Amino acid sequence: QVTLVESGGGLVQNGESLRLSCASSGPISRAQAMAWGRQAPGKQRQLVATITDDGNIGYSDSVKGRFTISRDNAKNTIYLQMDSLKPEDTAVYYCNGVWASGIYWGQGTQVTVSS
Repeated sequence: QVTLVESGGGLVQNGESLRLSCASSGPISRAQAMAWGRQAPGKQRQLVATITDDGNIGYSDSVKGRFTISRDNAKNTIYLQMDSLKPEDTAVYYCNGVWASGIYWGQGTQVTVSS
């Protein structure tokens, strides 16, 4: 069983930045992949950034060029640097990890971008 805990959300204005963190109780070096997803009110949850165990990184078109995912295996933590935030980025952001034991999600952190 793995527990993921997100932090760093908050209220920012259009164009500002935030950095989210996700601390894992399990070794992320053994995860097949880690990711960030988000869910806006009334919409389905979607992945926005992924990083695999061999370092491949992918982004959804909606955040490409503005968001950066990274990992620190020594701290068992992944990050999401979010720049040039827009009101449409407002959502609950979730951390996700895939291990041999299963797929795990954190409890989420709210990000609100005002116009």
